[in-house]
Amino acid sequence: MDALCVKNLQKSYGKKTVLKGIDLCVPKGNIFALLGVNGAGKTTTLECIEGLRKYDSGNIEINGRIGIQLQSASLPAYIKGMEAVRLFAKWNRVSVDTAMLTALGVSDLANKQYQGMSTGQKRRLHLALALIRNPDIVFLDEPTAGLDVEGRISLHKYIRTLKAEGKTILLASHDMAEVESLCDNIAILKDGQIVFAGTVEQLTKTVGKHYNICVKTEQGTETFEADDIGESLISILKGYQDKNVDILDIQVDRGSLEQHFVKITRGE
Repeated sequence: MDALCVKNLQKSYGKKTVLKGIDLCVPKGNIFALLGVNGAGKTTTLECIEGLRKYDSGNIEINGRIGIQLQSASLPAYIKGMEAVRLFAKWNRVSVDTAMLTALGVSDLANKQYQGMSTGQKRRLHLALALIRNPDIVFLDEPTAGLDVEGRISLHKYIRTLKAEGKTILLASHDMAEVESLCDNIAILKDGQIVFAGTVEQLTKTVGKHYNICVKTEQGTETFEADDIGESLISILKGYQDKNVDILDIQVDRGSLEQHFVKITRGE
């Protein structure tokens, strides 16, 4: 069963068509990433799904309660962390989940005013508020922006915990390493249309087997790109042999999600 299904979603701003018939389904219990360069229609798609923006035509079916962590949100400057939590809990007529607050590090912000919080602290608080009503589907827009390394690791762990609890996570992020690490499926938007939907592995097959070959010699390090690892590696090694250059080390790895994303959005 799909947690979310979007059919032929269309949206225009005046004469400019931003969404040109988006078709998108997110399986229940998935961590799903919506990717796209600036201006591709990613934010508009999310806002239409979340109910924050009206769309011109199409159908959106959501199976379950939703929680939304926006990329940019604000609370009253002098409200304290726990005051905000209690306020949202009262609005939603639910009790406060202290375990969730502790896991996100929000308990430490109980008496801290919103205006004095760092960007990372605000983002943790925003996520806690999105989870107040125990949603089935959680929308996260750039959830780790502003977090330090420890904060990112902690949040990634908690996102995986949410998945283990059966929740569906819809993630928008510019951090391709984050997406590659967390997500079960991805969709790529280009010019208001979905140009790819599937797993990272399927994307790799779509754009070709792209490799990076790093060769270290006494003269320095050179990096090569190749689609055919066998013939390319033989050719590279022969080139160094012909120059009588000794190779100290060779590293070969598959191209990253970021490389594949750039390739497909450029239409290559």
